[in-house]
Amino acid sequence: MAALETDVRELKGRVARTEQDAAAARVLAGGADRDVNEVRTEIRDFRQATTASFNAMREDLGDLRRDLDGLREHVDSGFAEVRGRLDGVAAGHEQIVGMLTTLLDRETGPDAPR
Repeated sequence: MAALETDVRELKGRVARTEQDAAAARVLAGGADRDVNEVRTEIRDFRQATTASFNAMREDLGDLRRDLDGLREHVDSGFAEVRGRLDGVAAGHEQIVGMLTTLLDRETGPDAPR
């Protein structure tokens, strides 16, 4: 009987330790669940912030592209205007050269060296 009582006491001790271990495991598991939920929340928040940043950057690049296209059109228009004016000046120069040539021909003759 004494052996049986000893075995029962040992079993009670084991059960008590097992209950304590189970309680500790529940506490750890609860902490792990909270940690996992926190990490999930942080990942979700990070993903949303990154997506918002990329979307803003996309919009900025679109604005920049539109600005660049507008600037290109403005520069092209300016160059076309300058080219037109230079063509007009060149035509005026040709007229002046023609008039000067006519005047020189009248004064010196068309075969005179120039």
